Amino acid sequence: MSTSAGLESRLAGNATVTFKEWFHFVRMGKLSLKQNSGLYLMLLILAVCSPAMAMRRVPAHHLQRVKGHHGRFRRMFWNPVFRPSHESLLRQNEEIDRMELPRIQNEEELEQYKASGDLVPINASEALRFDPRLSEDRRYCRPWTRDFVEDLSEAYYKRFHEQIQVNSAVRTVQIQKKLRRHNRNAAPETGETASSHLAGITVDLQRRGMTKAQVQWVEQYLVPLRDAGLVEPEEERNQWVFHIAVSGRYDDWRAGKDSVANNSQVNSGSSNQDFSFSWDKTNVSLDQDASILREP
Repeated sequence: MSTSAGLESRLAGNATVTFKEWFHFVRMGKLSLKQNSGLYLMLLILAVCSPAMAMRRVPAHHLQRVKGHHGRFRRMFWNPVFRPSHESLLRQNEEIDRMELPRIQNEEELEQYKASGDLVPINASEALRFDPRLSEDRRYCRPWTRDFVEDLSEAYYKRFHEQIQVNSAVRTVQIQKKLRRHNRNAAPETGETASSHLAGITVDLQRRGMTKAQVQWVEQYLVPLRDAGLVEPEEERNQWVFHIAVSGRYDDWRAGKDSVANNSQVNSGSSNQDFSFSWDKTNVSLDQDASILREP
């Protein structure tokens, strides 16, 4: 009885009351709704104003900092050297038109170009592997594109002792249509920005799983070739691949590079003697023991 009376006096004095005490007080019938309606109202107001019942509001400036933090996080991990663009797709298609290459429409045409040698198989090696999901009948490309892939994979293997993976090569218009049904980022199958895979000049090389140093190495390998107009690369964000379209001029550049390298070995009297090679917009130095594209 004294406990209930003490609780009543505490309530009347706006003192703090625990939920357990309040529940016990009501259960014992010491508080009547009709007789103590004012006390009920007072307790309800106290409960709502209690810190335990209050809703915590996050300051706007904190939300901005969080947003800014995540923005920096995205920029830190997505700052490619070769950002995909509409202009890049235009350049790829301009090169296809310059070489007067057809866009392969269907499987029948694909087999015809294989039989004629216009498309050649990409061969797996200790430096090169395929995504198992890429069917064998699509592991084909133009001869100069295969030469590029072999050159890059061999240089990459020499540097890191790991394989480069080919995820995609030649495609038909039919395949591109199916791809766009579940990949909205895929290039169209027609028009001035159509996928360059349709002409067989392009490969997608796996970027996922590479270390930061490996990604930078590939980027630096591609920069002088891009500047010379020999390749048009993109680093795709959603698929995490290097999408690389290769110009038909690559074989001419490659033949000139090999010729200079062979002449340097015959004529050089010293391993420190430098030679200069120029093709199109490419100007790089070459010594007896190094390739024309130095490892960065």
